[in-house]
Amino acid sequence: MIPKTRTKEVVVLYSLIFLIALLLVIGVSITGYIIREEKRLQNHIYPNVYIDHVSVGRKTKKEAAMLFSKRAGDLDNLTITVLYKDTPIATVSGKQMGVHRNVDDVVERAYLIGRVSHLPSRVSQKLKTLFNRDRFDFATQLTYDKNSLSDFISLQEDKYNKPAKDALFKFENDRVVNFRIEEEGAKINSEKLISDMENKIIFWKKNPKNETVVLADQIIKPQITLAKSNQFGIEELVSEGKSNYAGSIPERVHNLTLATSRFNGILVPKDGVVSFNDIVGDISSTTGYKPAYIIKGGKTVLGDGGGVCQVSTTLFRAALQAGLPIIERTAHAYRVGYYENDSKPGFDATVYGPTVDLKIKNNTPGYLLIQTEVDHGTGNVYFRFYGKKDGRQIYISPGTLTDVSPPPDPKYQDDPTLKKGVTKQVDFAAWGGKANFSYKVTGSGDVNFEKTFFSNFRPWQAVYLVGTSD
Repeated sequence: MIPKTRTKEVVVLYSLIFLIALLLVIGVSITGYIIREEKRLQNHIYPNVYIDHVSVGRKTKKEAAMLFSKRAGDLDNLTITVLYKDTPIATVSGKQMGVHRNVDDVVERAYLIGRVSHLPSRVSQKLKTLFNRDRFDFATQLTYDKNSLSDFISLQEDKYNKPAKDALFKFENDRVVNFRIEEEGAKINSEKLISDMENKIIFWKKNPKNETVVLADQIIKPQITLAKSNQFGIEELVSEGKSNYAGSIPERVHNLTLATSRFNGILVPKDGVVSFNDIVGDISSTTGYKPAYIIKGGKTVLGDGGGVCQVSTTLFRAALQAGLPIIERTAHAYRVGYYENDSKPGFDATVYGPTVDLKIKNNTPGYLLIQTEVDHGTGNVYFRFYGKKDGRQIYISPGTLTDVSPPPDPKYQDDPTLKKGVTKQVDFAAWGGKANFSYKVTGSGDVNFEKTFFSNFRPWQAVYLVGTSD
């Protein structure tokens, strides 16, 4: 007879053996199942993986992406209409804005479930997906081409941004009179328009339908109005600047006349700064300028607005005669004959927007009124400043020219666009040298200042094109 204790030990032993065998069977079964599933899921997404609540389990990446292809196509045809002052002004489509779902990126992330490089995470993900213990959810996002939207916004700014126009005046019979009433401007709220359009694009994911946004703007008030004309304190002629353009080609005369007109009637408040480029604005054929000779890239070439520097030179001279601070001034690269018709070398100022500017500060006690004139009979350009004199004393030295150097020998280059026997001059000789003059203003307060203006003129070579065509 077997003792009871021995019987219990045998039962426990067999139970352990059975349990171990059972676990081995279960383990082998699970391992076999996982191995079989891994083979089936090769190049497929693991089960229990969802994108936008749509199951993509057991699908290839291509099959998963195809589930969203129709939605992507629908985005191309959706539109956003922009209203301005209750009127539709533009309609832009999803295709034009490059709107698309980031399906490929999200599918790739979904595919990585059960395939991550970190071993514990990889095993955990496989068990959770294969045995339906957890689900993995991903969401697509709508994205768009920011450059396309930015270009669209810029187009609206060009169309609907309108600068305010100050009233223009002239000094006549010892009093200021108006010859252009002020106009309010407008500035569209570009930031809000971008934000509103972005929100509509994002909302297309939940509710894909055509949308409308409202373009808001704000009124820009002019600084100088007709109602303020009695507050300007303009009593007399403060200064006059003059230059002579005799010998200019007709296109150059046209350009300098047009640019000069931009300044006529401008009022400059106390402590205000006159920026030549800001007042003249864009210089191109679209704003009425014609091709004439300009200095560009170390050469004299035909370009829109040739002759505008005659105007900046005249403004510079008027500011000197008024004793105003010159904040920014750049000399020409070489001597230009027009500016020496009635002046010594060095009393010039070049401009080339937007980088090269002429800036002058009004530090007189009140407003300055600018009046301009182009006398085609004498070939003179005039800038006159009207305001109120404050007794400042102005000293401008005669100017000196040193280190004078002759121009290089002329250069002749073949041009197949010209017929044989034809020679055309496209660049003009000029002597080099270093010019300077002193500028000193004395008075009270910030009126006391002095400055020396320098010009370093390079000797300039004449260039001729020689025809070679039959």
